[in-house]
Amino acid sequence: MVSNLFDRLFKSRKSASVCLIGEVNTGKSTLANRIAKDFTGEDSFRESAIPHETREIESTKIDFKVGRSQFDMTLIDTPGIATAIDYRKFLQHGMDEEQAVQRAKEATSGIVSTIKFLKEIDVALVLMDSTKPPFDQVSLTLLGALEMNKTKAIIVANKTDLADANPGLIQSTFPHLPVVPVSALSGEGMTTLYEKISSVA
Repeated sequence: MVSNLFDRLFKSRKSASVCLIGEVNTGKSTLANRIAKDFTGEDSFRESAIPHETREIESTKIDFKVGRSQFDMTLIDTPGIATAIDYRKFLQHGMDEEQAVQRAKEATSGIVSTIKFLKEIDVALVLMDSTKPPFDQVSLTLLGALEMNKTKAIIVANKTDLADANPGLIQSTFPHLPVVPVSALSGEGMTTLYEKISSVA
C-alpha cells in the first residue's frame, strides 16, 4: 500500500522545460549557470566573452524547489540569436579566417535550431540587456514566435548591476508580460525570478 502511494506521488510529480533565449551576449549562459549553481551547487554551461560560444542547445536536470513549489526542471541554454553573423568579428578574438568562418557556420546552424526548438518548451526566459533600449533588440522577434506558439514567457531584464541599466523601460514596453529585473552576475533579483518561474511553470 505504501509502495502504491509512493508510485502515485512519483508519477504525478510535475516536470517542465525552462529555456533561456535571447540575443548574443545578453548573459544567457551566465544566468543558466547561476540557476544551476543555486540548485545543484555546480556550473553546467560554458561561458565566454567570445560571441556565439554556445552554438548548440544544451540542457541539465534540476530539482527545482521554491516555497511549496517543486518540480523536475529541464534547464536549457540556447545559442544567441542574431539577424546576421559577420565571421570577421571572430578574427578580433584571435581566430584565423578558417576558424572564424567555421564558427560563423556553427553559430548560424545553432540559431536555426533554436528557432525550431521554441515549439518544444514549456517556459521561455527571454533575456534582454537592460542597458540597451528594448526596441532594437532581436528579442522582439522571439516574443512574437513564442506568442504564436502559445508558449509561456518571462522577460528577464539582465545586467541590473550596471550603472546605465534601465529595466523600467523594458517593463513599460511590455506591460502585458511578466518582466523580472536581475543581475545574473551578482544574483540580484534571482529570488523574484524563481518565484515567477514557479508561478507560471
